[in-house]
Amino acid sequence: MRSLWLALCALARLWPGALGGCAEAGRCCPGRDPSCFARGWRLDRVYGTCFCDRACLLTGDCCFDYPRACPARPCIVGEWSPWSGCAARCKPMARVRRRLVQQEPQNGGAPCPALEERAGCLEYWTPQGQACGHDFVPAFITTSAFNKERTRHAASLQWSTDTEETGYCMEFKTESLTHHCALENRPLTRWMQYLREGYTVCVDCQPPAMNSVSLRCSGDGLDSDGNQTLHWQAIGNPRCQGTWKKVRRVDQCSCPAVHSFIFI
Repeated sequence: MRSLWLALCALARLWPGALGGCAEAGRCCPGRDPSCFARGWRLDRVYGTCFCDRACLLTGDCCFDYPRACPARPCIVGEWSPWSGCAARCKPMARVRRRLVQQEPQNGGAPCPALEERAGCLEYWTPQGQACGHDFVPAFITTSAFNKERTRHAASLQWSTDTEETGYCMEFKTESLTHHCALENRPLTRWMQYLREGYTVCVDCQPPAMNSVSLRCSGDGLDSDGNQTLHWQAIGNPRCQGTWKKVRRVDQCSCPAVHSFIFI
């Protein structure tokens, strides 16, 4: 029986039409398609009706020449286009880049990857050359537990050790955040799991993060009104980021520990 099968394979290579199959029928179909069949030898060495659809590999009723007549072809895409400009100036917007499909996947080949990418952007100058948008600088935050270590080990040359400046606290209501925050499970970044949409959080502005001239922390949103959407980013995982809106400025933070952070 094995000798007969080898002889049939050799005959198929010499005269492809002699044994029927997918090539002779001109059939190659995606998924499961009962109408995608031919007459000839099957891969299980049975002669009769055989199939040329992708599912025949699972059901075991492919025509003998299916792997050769219907090879898997992956999706092929072109290079990324240049990034577009910001959709508008002076406020957080999005820029985009795209790439085109050069070959669609066939016969179970690898699917196409993402064809579009978006990224945040902010242009700080008006068409007239005036500065703008600085109220929307992202706030870089970390857990309030870091403040003790920062005070001990990261003293700034701009601040004397006996400064009387006590800083301030900003309260925000979180609007959105990426799913990457919830995936953090490393010991020093586990605090990101407690970031939640719709919660009020406290962010402390203290030296050395506080600018010694303006007495403010970058990204504090102090000049914004409560309707402006501001951006924040977690230190330790740049993919953990989101938006919030200012609630108020207070002298001291009073949020629960899991919702208390500091500006960096």
